[in-house]
Amino acid sequence: MTLLSVLFVTQVYPLLWLLLYSLKTNEEILSGRFFSLPAVVQWHNYVNAMQGGKYFKYLWNSVIVTSITMAAVIVLSTMVAYAITRFRWRYGQTVMTVFLVGMMIPLQSTLLPLMVMFKHIGILNTHLSLILPYIAFSTPIAVFILSGFMKSIPYELEESAVMDGASVYRTFRSIIVPISLPPIMTVCILTFITIWNEYILAATFISSERLKTLPFGIYSFVSQYSVNYGAIGAFLVLGALPVILIYFLLSERITKGMVAGAVKG
Repeated sequence: MTLLSVLFVTQVYPLLWLLLYSLKTNEEILSGRFFSLPAVVQWHNYVNAMQGGKYFKYLWNSVIVTSITMAAVIVLSTMVAYAITRFRWRYGQTVMTVFLVGMMIPLQSTLLPLMVMFKHIGILNTHLSLILPYIAFSTPIAVFILSGFMKSIPYELEESAVMDGASVYRTFRSIIVPISLPPIMTVCILTFITIWNEYILAATFISSERLKTLPFGIYSFVSQYSVNYGAIGAFLVLGALPVILIYFLLSERITKGMVAGAVKG
């Protein structure tokens, strides 16, 4: 109980501090009283963040990039995991090893080669220059999670479907995918959190103001409003809010999906 209390306090403390920070004036922030309530709630800090910081433009860019990435990762990883775990073919384990190796490649080591490549093919400073690496780096862990679960699915289900005349694609669509929904939801949420918070690739490949994602937009806002601490705090709260909401609303699904893959896989 004590350990859980400590963990709860350490997780909630930064969020509570940031929330109070975003509602204060500069004078109250610089006074050093971290948990004191604001004398007057400064809602205009959030107005400055949403209007002056172009919050909704950055938010929309993040939604576009994250949604396309999540859709592609789910489609690709489910098909790859199905092929590796349900088909009996010579190179199945080799392909799985390749994906496991992909999980070990540091993102930073790919920045220069990717920048040169994207510049040559003309997609640098576009959303595509973010989406392609995001898919590449998110797919290996997705395949790892899904394959662990799919190994546990009884082969009798597929054999029955084949006897009823179902094709491989029909079996995959009507049997494997519905059964695998818990780990698919886990992959979906983990991919969302990872891509939504990603900064390094966005700062490297995007230079246009209209294409910036939310984490990169936060950095630009901090640079622009470096003396307005309350507005900076408000923008940070708004930036973290989508991830916090998604995680708390769907955290149970993450746990169920991970446990299903671990126990049955």
